[in-house]
Amino acid sequence: MTIKVAIFDWDGTLVDSVEHIAGSLHQAATELGYPALEWDAYRNIIGLGMVEALESLYPGITHAEMKRLREGYGRYFFAKVTTPHEVFAGMAEVLIDLKSAGVGRAVATGKSRRGLEGALVSSGLGPHFDLTRCADETRSKPDPAMLAEIIAFYGIRPEEAVMIGDTIYDMEMAQRIGMPAIGVDWGVHDEATMSVYEPKAVVTSVAELRRQLGL
Repeated sequence: MTIKVAIFDWDGTLVDSVEHIAGSLHQAATELGYPALEWDAYRNIIGLGMVEALESLYPGITHAEMKRLREGYGRYFFAKVTTPHEVFAGMAEVLIDLKSAGVGRAVATGKSRRGLEGALVSSGLGPHFDLTRCADETRSKPDPAMLAEIIAFYGIRPEEAVMIGDTIYDMEMAQRIGMPAIGVDWGVHDEATMSVYEPKAVVTSVAELRRQLGL
C-alpha cells in the first residue's frame, strides 16, 4: 500500500506491555477491595483511556473511587520501566525504514501523556516519531479525534494514512474516520475479533506487516 503517514498504537502493538498493564490493574483493584476479575477483562480494556477503562471494568465507580484506583494502578505500573527489550522484535526497524521511505510516523494511544513520555524515552523509540497523541489530551478510542488531529498536523486526508493496532478500538477508530487499518495479532485481540471492523489486513508477523506497508 502507498501511504504518507503510519500511525501506531503503543501497548500491544509496538511494546510488549499488555500483561504488565493487566497485572497492575488487578493488583491495584484487589488491594482496594474490588473483586478479582477474569484476566481477559483486564486485557480487553487496554487501548481505552483510563477513565473509560475503569468505568467499563467497574460500572458505577465514583470519582473518588476512580482517583484511588488510578493512583494505585500508577504505583504498580510505573514500578517497571519500559526498556528496549520490551519493544517487539523488528518494530524499531519498521519505524527506521518508514522514515527512510519518507513516510511520517505517529502514535495514537490510550496511554496518559505521563505514561507515554516516559515510555518513549526508556524504550528508545521516541526519536522515531514526528507526533504523538494520548487519550487524556483528546478523546479516548474508538472516537477518531486522535486520528483527526494527527492527519491535520500532516495536512493529509484519512485515506493517505494507515492505523496500525492490536485492538478493536484501533480498528473502529480508523473505520469511523475512513482510514485504512492494519491489525496485529500479537497484542490484545485476535484476527476474528478485529475483522469485524474490516481492516485492510490482520498480520501475524512483523515480516507480514512490512509487506503490507511496502517495505
